[in-house]
Amino acid sequence: MQKAINAHCHIYPANIAARAVDGIKDFYSLRMSLNGTTEGLIADGEKNGVVHYLVHSVATTPKQVRTINEFISSEVKAHPGLFTGFGTLHPESTDIEGDFNHLLELGLKGVKLHPDFQRFPLDGERAFELGRVISRGGVPVLIHCGDHRYNYSNPSQTKKFLEAFPTLTVIGAHFGGWSVWQEAAKTLAGIPNLYVDCSSSLSWLAPDEAAAIIRAYGADRVLWGTDYPMWESGSELELFHKIGLTTEEERLILFDNAAKLLKIND
Repeated sequence: MQKAINAHCHIYPANIAARAVDGIKDFYSLRMSLNGTTEGLIADGEKNGVVHYLVHSVATTPKQVRTINEFISSEVKAHPGLFTGFGTLHPESTDIEGDFNHLLELGLKGVKLHPDFQRFPLDGERAFELGRVISRGGVPVLIHCGDHRYNYSNPSQTKKFLEAFPTLTVIGAHFGGWSVWQEAAKTLAGIPNLYVDCSSSLSWLAPDEAAAIIRAYGADRVLWGTDYPMWESGSELELFHKIGLTTEEERLILFDNAAKLLKIND
């Protein structure tokens, strides 16, 4: 079984996980079988060769930021060597810099932003303030990108953010543009500070479409992830292997790229 790093995982405290999963179901009109807990994540991954997880959550209000970051940090510390944690920030916080310093003090290794959930345009001043703060810290940022229903994180907006912060390493979730995958690849491929992940994408793309998008970005710039708890790792790996990539391309995407980016020891 080929080992893998799951580079896109949302986790929640057990007492709110069911409510959080219901919110995701409603937002995307999906059926979901996984429960959003840390234990559920590990159980899903263990049977499919997943050896490490990038875990995070999203603050939908400023007052949630530090509580969420403390939870993510506690889960990383409870599972040494298994988790890398990214913290959350919120654009309406009155102390973004303080929130960012706090997440670094907690040992978190990057930031997750979700412009569509948090309702801020990625090419606006609030996003640029977040970008300025994160850039000074020298850590990567994972950003939900794309949604044809909204105008917060679509490819032209993502491109402006990337160009505004050329030294900031950005992981553009969902091939850089959920539901606008081809437009995203056309607009964003070749931008040097951008990686993308393939989470929440393969169910909608034919194998040849996914292969073309991967090769537009370059297999050395793509990470594999499931968007847990949205998708099971077994079904996502099955779709991934149907793309028809070379063995080297699969190894890069499933493990090597994330290991290098997140500084994970083999």
